[in-house]
Amino acid sequence: MAKKKMKTHRAGAKRYKVTANGKVLRRQAGKKHLLGHKTSKRKRRLTGSVVVFEGSLEMIRRELPYMKYSR
Repeated sequence: MAKKKMKTHRAGAKRYKVTANGKVLRRQAGKKHLLGHKTSKRKRRLTGSVVVFEGSLEMIRRELPYMKYSR
């Protein structure tokens, strides 16, 4: 009997994007609320995606077992 397929962690799939080279990108924290007292420069700096820290990749690989196929 074949093994069951692993399920993808849906919250993780929505949070992370995998590039063609296999890097994992995430959004920067701190841009959702309480923006009134933050400077425009700080809010601009928090825009866009950054590469995930290598220490967190093992947890993300467990959440996204098929991440090499997600394009």
